[in-house]
Amino acid sequence: MRKTAFCMLVVIALALLGTAVALAADQPAEAAGGLPAQVKMAIAIGAGIGIGIAAAGGAMGQGRGVAAALEGIARNPSASGKIFGPMIIGLAFIESLVLYALLIAILMVLKI
Repeated sequence: MRKTAFCMLVVIALALLGTAVALAADQPAEAAGGLPAQVKMAIAIGAGIGIGIAAAGGAMGQGRGVAAALEGIARNPSASGKIFGPMIIGLAFIESLVLYALLIAILMVLKI
């Protein structure tokens, strides 16, 4: 568990560092007709990695949330009404975070 968490943190840190480098374009390069090829490539890779991490994290969070809700309903079927509403709200919040990541990735790609 700790090894997986550490690997995920390393991947996220590398993605954030790559994004920072990609967005730090020189002003003369932009004035001369656009971003350099290396910066465009880094932006595209950063956007792909960012949305991939967001989708994976969102899927894991939704899976854990639904599993916990179903386990609670299985233990106490009469509480299904009290569990279902907060579960749907939690899933909506998780999905909104993934959509924010998609929006940021689209904004990065449109900078190319």
